[in-house]
Amino acid sequence: MPSPHSQACVQFPSSSKRALQSSSLFSLSTIRPKSWIVSFARSSILSVLEDAISVGHLTISDSEGTHYYGKYQKGCNDVHLNIVNDDFWFRILLSGDLGFSEAYMIGDVEVSSLKGAMDLWLQNQTGMESTMSSTVAKISSAFTALYNSFLGQTRSQARLNAIASYDQSNELFKAFLSKEMMYSCALWGEAEGGVRGDLEMGPSPGDLEAAQLRKIHHVLRAARVRPGHRILEFGSGWGGLAIEAAKSFGCEVDTLTLSIEQKMLAEERIKEAGLESRVRVHLLDYREIPAEFEKAFDAFVSVEMLEHVGAKYYNLYFKLVDFALKSRNATAVVTASTFPESKFSSYQAEDFMRKYMWPNSCLPSATALITAAQTSSQGRFTLEGVENHAAHYPRTLREWGRRLEANLTQDLITKDYPSLRNSSDYEVFKRKWQYLFAYAGAGFAQGYITCHMITFIRESDTPVLRCD
Repeated sequence: MPSPHSQACVQFPSSSKRALQSSSLFSLSTIRPKSWIVSFARSSILSVLEDAISVGHLTISDSEGTHYYGKYQKGCNDVHLNIVNDDFWFRILLSGDLGFSEAYMIGDVEVSSLKGAMDLWLQNQTGMESTMSSTVAKISSAFTALYNSFLGQTRSQARLNAIASYDQSNELFKAFLSKEMMYSCALWGEAEGGVRGDLEMGPSPGDLEAAQLRKIHHVLRAARVRPGHRILEFGSGWGGLAIEAAKSFGCEVDTLTLSIEQKMLAEERIKEAGLESRVRVHLLDYREIPAEFEKAFDAFVSVEMLEHVGAKYYNLYFKLVDFALKSRNATAVVTASTFPESKFSSYQAEDFMRKYMWPNSCLPSATALITAAQTSSQGRFTLEGVENHAAHYPRTLREWGRRLEANLTQDLITKDYPSLRNSSDYEVFKRKWQYLFAYAGAGFAQGYITCHMITFIRESDTPVLRCD
């Protein structure tokens, strides 16, 4: 799943036109104490909000008082931010949404509703952008040189640096994923009340498992697999799709991962299912597939792994898929969290997702992937179908959040991360995941991020009418 990118899922402003009025107070030759710079940051951010909030209502409380933005109406999105530490203002001025995520994780700001805060910023994005000032942006960039002096060596910053480098453990994912451990968007049906069933009827045990099984079957049916078919998968996860393909569809699967932890657990689960003869897990980079894979597979599948490929490798990725698939009667199905075309860029700046969740990740667009597939295969792929599953992701993220709250304990996570025995460090770690689920959920719900499943068949193959 990933991530949000050229703009962040929740883009906090770094400057405003009105803030220009106070910019003359700053001189690089006479740098004032930290308190002055924090005051400048605070006034800059608050000035932006005066003009920018036209949808919903925002209340901000800090050591200097309470401020209100937008218009309160019964039932509107009403968000309250309580600023606990004035470093909050400096973080926002320097780092935008990344700074906000850090302030939340370390407790510099208390938020009445994370989801509400995310929605508020996205709903007022046009207003935010119209109040930006390039001149003040340059001034704020000058402050960046002072970042380490003010924040870089603090205990809080050390905690953030630590959680950014943690490898993610199997125990962590067991705490919030469903039984088959699919770390990707589920597909919600009428049996679970659809994409809002948890909000309208309440969540029920087994809902997430049913929705993830539906997703696996939907992908495999799109891949047109049959008993005896051989499937190549890039991105094993913990073996959920490979196990189901072998068990319920009678296929043989070669699946690739770069995670030793995932490979070990996937192989344990494959053995428990009695499928060792049908499923092989390779600790292998997709760019290193062996020569014997040439034209060996009836189907290719990859579920939310493309976010980690990078734009410059899309052509190579699909060239290797073309290399591995048979020349006739072969299908490729890829799913990925994506950007709408208007937001896609091959360069995507560091934000919360890329610093604290998936370093070096890059969200593609559906068009970028389709173009790469056609170019690299020299026309040997025919586009069979494009689906946008973004509406299903917010509920998936809500379900993960509930399970995380119910199942994750400090004792459980310290088995893999002994340093989290410190309760403050553990709280930062937990808030990172809470932030992720709210951050991504708002992005999908507001159309800032999309989630596509794209299917290709061979140029000479006959399209198949599917009735899922």
